[in-house]
Amino acid sequence: MLTNISTVLRACAQRNGAAAVVSARNYADFTSQATFEIKKSDVFKLDEAPATEVVMTRDEGLQYYRTMQTMRRMELKADQLYKQKIIRGFCHLYDGQEACAVGIEASIKPTDHLITAYRAHGYTLTRGGTVKEIMAELTGRRGGIAKGKGGSMHMYCKNFYGGNGIVGAQVPLGAGVALACKYKGSDELCVCLYGDGAANQGQIFETYNMAALWKLPVIFICENNRYGMGTSVERAAASTDYFKRGEFIPGLRVDGMDILCVREATRFAAEHCRSGKGPILMELQTYRYHGHSMSDPGVSYRTREEIQEVRSKSDPISLLKDRLLSNNMASVEELKEIDVDVRKEIEDAAQFATTDPEPPLEELCNHIFSNNPPVEVRGTNPWAKLKSVS
Repeated sequence: MLTNISTVLRACAQRNGAAAVVSARNYADFTSQATFEIKKSDVFKLDEAPATEVVMTRDEGLQYYRTMQTMRRMELKADQLYKQKIIRGFCHLYDGQEACAVGIEASIKPTDHLITAYRAHGYTLTRGGTVKEIMAELTGRRGGIAKGKGGSMHMYCKNFYGGNGIVGAQVPLGAGVALACKYKGSDELCVCLYGDGAANQGQIFETYNMAALWKLPVIFICENNRYGMGTSVERAAASTDYFKRGEFIPGLRVDGMDILCVREATRFAAEHCRSGKGPILMELQTYRYHGHSMSDPGVSYRTREEIQEVRSKSDPISLLKDRLLSNNMASVEELKEIDVDVRKEIEDAAQFATTDPEPPLEELCNHIFSNNPPVEVRGTNPWAKLKSVS
């Protein structure tokens, strides 16, 4: 279940055998695993709930910490490049919500499928994309994960279907992926994510109906970060119990700022789907530190004090760091070493993203089809002819 995160870490590490340097301490000095009490999830139409007493190993904790720090630093660098006008267009940052992406990936298999909305940088990373590919895509360069033609909202990799720009439109697509899993008789499932702002879309309720009728192996996840663009959930929804919105689909409401809560809830939901019980709905209560997008300062509809309070009391990285340190699973020096490595990786990726060439015009129409002979594509007028190569 940690295969993809491990892959990300190996790409991140690349430093003398990928072994962390622990200043003045031996690995034997650390606790190899510890048991933690986590917040109980609220349940709907379920006789059982995810575990509240969970085990995390030292290796898992360090993996989670590195991946979340990589996400955080990557998004802060994207903010900087956007303000320098190196990244242009739409850009929705994920900082604050890292526990959701990392916790989900920790409890599904690499062969499982995932689709999300346009706040997709974090999921691109956990699904196997590299920081260099993500940053280069943001700057529209040839080395980007979508060859520089997708940008912030449209990133893809194996078993990851984006990055979708239309509000809520990825939900029926995710159910379609789950239908394919069931049709093929595989043990795979689809994680289908959307935000609280999309939760009132009619197409989502239509999808609930079909998924329940056909008992599709799909985990619907509402990442409730409390604001749909600039509108608070209380002003947008008559009922903010998003985990009950499935009506005939069982649901869970989970602390989305705690990676262990997300991990255990996702593990519970995945077992539900794989056992043939059909879909399940999860609401992850989380928070974004940036505005809705880079064009939104994020403080016209909420106060700076509110943001700071969440940072000081509920930050997912700080919560994990405190657990590692207080249970003797890592040292301050070791975590600082990880921080230094992550910062270097981000800077190297940013350097690549600003120096890699842009895709040439002749590649504009490539990859329209998969494994097809080259085809001619009409340009902006009947006389402009372009070629598409798979």
